[in-house]
Amino acid sequence: MTLLPVLFVLSLLTGAVVATLAGLWRAAAAQVVAVITMVTGLTLAVVGLVSTIRHGPIHHELGGWPPPVGIEYVLDPLSGFVATVIAFIGLMVTIYPVKAGFDTRPHRGTPLYGLVLLLLTGLAGVILSGDLFHLFVFLEIYAISTYGLVALGGDRALFASFRYLLIGTAGSGLYLIGVGFIYFSTGSLNMADVAELLPALADSPTIAGALALIVTGLAVKMALFPFHVWLPDAHSYAPPGVAALLAAVQVKAAAYALIRILFDVFGPAYVADLNVTTLLAYFGAAGVVVGSVMAVRVKDIKRLLAYSTVAQLGFIGMGIGMASPLALIGAMFHVLNHAVMKSCLFLVAGGVLEQTGIKEIARYAGMWRRMPWMMVGLGIAAMSMIGIPPTAGFFSKWYLVRGSIETEQWVLAFVIVTSSLLTLAYFIRIFEQIFTQEPQEPAVEEAYEPGPRVLGPVGVLASAIVVIGLANALIVTQVLEPIAQRLLG
Repeated sequence: MTLLPVLFVLSLLTGAVVATLAGLWRAAAAQVVAVITMVTGLTLAVVGLVSTIRHGPIHHELGGWPPPVGIEYVLDPLSGFVATVIAFIGLMVTIYPVKAGFDTRPHRGTPLYGLVLLLLTGLAGVILSGDLFHLFVFLEIYAISTYGLVALGGDRALFASFRYLLIGTAGSGLYLIGVGFIYFSTGSLNMADVAELLPALADSPTIAGALALIVTGLAVKMALFPFHVWLPDAHSYAPPGVAALLAAVQVKAAAYALIRILFDVFGPAYVADLNVTTLLAYFGAAGVVVGSVMAVRVKDIKRLLAYSTVAQLGFIGMGIGMASPLALIGAMFHVLNHAVMKSCLFLVAGGVLEQTGIKEIARYAGMWRRMPWMMVGLGIAAMSMIGIPPTAGFFSKWYLVRGSIETEQWVLAFVIVTSSLLTLAYFIRIFEQIFTQEPQEPAVEEAYEPGPRVLGPVGVLASAIVVIGLANALIVTQVLEPIAQRLLG
């Protein structure tokens, strides 16, 4: 069991290498390898989550070198929870057909699934690393693979990828400088060791500067307002499968790192004294408003979903920033909810795009008549994002509202409640076109329900939205509540 943390990372990394080599022989073989890898990864993640809930954290000393000298991998309920989300979404995306998901025909030698698995390897390393510098290495691994995947979307996507490279590199640089400040002050990079050494340095301006740099760098990676400027183009121009990975799990890894470093390394009292959490909460609230307003204005469905992601990440930022058990439960629950909701929506958009070539919302008229089950999936995911019970999205907002009331932050409570109206405003346009209009486009009239490899992942994700909502009490009491209590004392 002590090998579980490193096995999860190694299984994905091995799959990336094997998928790349298999693609040299036959393009379809790379996808088979990717699916098998993600089934293995999901199994390891679930086993690890259950084991840590029952028996406590699992530590693995890489190469047999004990910390703080050596690099440590740590699997606890928080990292196990996020690992399970990453593996589940990764499995859904790898099952999805390559033409619909990645807007390309599979060719021999194209390292598409190698890049996908390398992205997931980087995310896995971020959530399992117990070392601040090792976390940075995996931040760069997933970033580099992301740049290549985004660029698959064509000329505009290539420009969006380059801009993301510039902004993402700046974020990585800020994080690395902050880690350097910590190392110069403590002589250690191991998170647990640094957490023990920092209280004696609480008055050091170097440590305060390190915190500011690390938080800013991770906020860029997370696309938290106002550092979100790279996200709309990267998500809207990237192929649908790539956008599903980016929105569902890539930005969540940075949110996880933010939670881990703020509360496990620096400690909730220290970050509260410096008003870091307050700033996160209000920048998150601003992101909810700005993202929602921009989503109301756009006409392209993928761009709408991209701006919606900015808003949904704002909810996670608010939950982290309020730093109360209920709010943090809401933030972590929203990590799960948004991953399932947004990946479902992007995969629906990909299926429609592959069938009809349509991206504009106004041209979705009558789509219900040609693709009824796909539109049911879209409707369930959209209702969850609005916050209609018993879907999953209602309950994360419920915990966030309770957290804002608990901390008496009434402005944040108002933003959370009214955000549902803004979300309804931009989804009602889609519902109107899909469910009330007659088909007006020849492409829509000729469309038909896609095959099981498209409809299957969409159906699984849509069903998961309802199941997560109905099982929210179990997830909260068994997984999230103990995590929040441990992080916040």
